[in-house]
Amino acid sequence: MRSTISFEDFTKVDLRVGTIIEVNDFPEARNPAYKLTIDFGNLGIKTSSAQITTLYSKDDLLYKQIIAVVNFPKKQIAKFMSECLVLGAVKENDVILLNPETKVKNGTPVN
Repeated sequence: MRSTISFEDFTKVDLRVGTIIEVNDFPEARNPAYKLTIDFGNLGIKTSSAQITTLYSKDDLLYKQIIAVVNFPKKQIAKFMSECLVLGAVKENDVILLNPETKVKNGTPVN
């Protein structure tokens, strides 16, 4: 377990639901990854790099709702700018995406 944080620290993390609207290969990445374009409703469109090629095809991901941290600073990965962090659980070195059980409006906060 990581170190304990305060509730105030946790409230600074902005978790939102978004829908993947575009998936592209990312051959420049060190590890196999996709470039994702995600619609977060009134927050707009954001991009992310995700190392999820083992369990997910591009067709599996298109229009899939996910949960992401949207208030991290942008991070450059190769020649790509990642604007959010898509969340997943790690199982035997594979990432299983976190997503809402039922479809919700893009941009919905996760509490």
